[in-house]
Amino acid sequence: MTRLFLFRRRLTIHQTLEDFVRFVVQFRALDDDGELIADDTIFSLDKGFDRLEDLGLSLGESKDLLTGLQRPMIEAQLAAYVDRCRCCEHCDRPLLRKGSYQLLFRTLFGTLSLTSPRFHRCCCQPGESKTFSPLTAVLTEHTSPELLYLETKWASLVSYGVTVDLLTDVLPIDRANVSTVRRHLNKIAARAEAELGGEPPCLTQGTRQGGADQVVVGIDGGYVRNWHAKKRHFEAVVGKSIVKHQRDRYFALVQTHDHQPRRRVASFLQEQGLAMTEEMTFLTDGADNVRNLAIDISPAAKHLLDWFHVSMRLRVLSRYPEGLKHHNPEQAVEFADRLDKIKWCLWHGKADKALRRICSLPDDLTKIDTAYPNMKRFIKKTRELHTYIANNRGSIPNYGKRWREGKRIATSFVESTVNVLIGKRFAKSQQMQWSKQGAHRLLQTRARTLDGTLYTMFEKWYPGLAANGQNTSDLAIAA
Repeated sequence: MTRLFLFRRRLTIHQTLEDFVRFVVQFRALDDDGELIADDTIFSLDKGFDRLEDLGLSLGESKDLLTGLQRPMIEAQLAAYVDRCRCCEHCDRPLLRKGSYQLLFRTLFGTLSLTSPRFHRCCCQPGESKTFSPLTAVLTEHTSPELLYLETKWASLVSYGVTVDLLTDVLPIDRANVSTVRRHLNKIAARAEAELGGEPPCLTQGTRQGGADQVVVGIDGGYVRNWHAKKRHFEAVVGKSIVKHQRDRYFALVQTHDHQPRRRVASFLQEQGLAMTEEMTFLTDGADNVRNLAIDISPAAKHLLDWFHVSMRLRVLSRYPEGLKHHNPEQAVEFADRLDKIKWCLWHGKADKALRRICSLPDDLTKIDTAYPNMKRFIKKTRELHTYIANNRGSIPNYGKRWREGKRIATSFVESTVNVLIGKRFAKSQQMQWSKQGAHRLLQTRARTLDGTLYTMFEKWYPGLAANGQNTSDLAIAA
């Protein structure tokens, strides 16, 4: 018969003439008929009352209380499950017990060694083995889902060593190895990767209806030191999607490790309830790798060059006429005016006209007879600008019009994402080194932690977590 257990905690206070109060916490378990099946004292404590530090439970005392409560609860729950499995579910014939063995189960409140009985299979239900252990159907993993979640969450935000220290300080758990936490995080990331499936076809776009962009995706890259090639770096690409009336989402990948980027964008679009044909606008800094990645994800989307990077190149160029004034004042004023006109053309989306103006700059600069020491750099920068604009001419919109319409023209929102996702966790200032796979997997869990979807993913895997009262509305803040 399946039993439903009710758990009661009784607090008994004994006032004495001594300078302390004695507290006793008892554990009682009742079956579905109200019959008492367990009644144990799980915690006893004498506490003083005349000092501030004695008031209430200390951290160590609370750990002892939770540990004392955890074991009888789990043992009672598993005893009920084993009791239900003592008879064959088809013919209701009692099963013969063969023996038992010990199982280790890591929980939020301690590691438990549990007795797992084995039974002979019923003759009406033959299997590959003659015996089976009922608890293997419940204890499919040796670490509780909530402990896995906390390990993954905090290891995504801070170092593995700090994560171990943090969890050991606040929870009554045995101190785990750093490698254990790293292994668990990689396991979670690998499971999430497997659920993405194969690479979908190129994302197609629906009919544009004007107005503000429905989905804006910014993509940028950052560099991480390579563990296998100590003197080299590899690039991690991160992105941030902004959808109207939806929480912002992050995605990240190591492009040389993951060759299927479209499935990530398709995944978070589906999680946000958006169609694959949703109107999308990609903003990039114009670098070849991120521009090509955006085009590969969705060739039909609107691909725009970030105005900030355009203006920064023009700002650098504007400093050279200032230096040229000391040697050739008239030519300095002329070239400063020409740069202003190029900026005006680019601001209004006249890329071809701007290219024609830029194209003549290097030749005209070489004709000037001047003692200006930075003239060669000036010429080099104008040629670099021409190459940059030529490579991105199809991604230059009318920035002025978009700005007046309240649309985004810069990738400042994704520039901060690079720092949040890569800089703060991968500790470039500390010269930390990573393998491509390790960095890629950590980026997956970190992105989900920061945009508040990590617990949602765990709820999908372990539906019972939704009833545990975990607050998923508060976003994690990167340390």
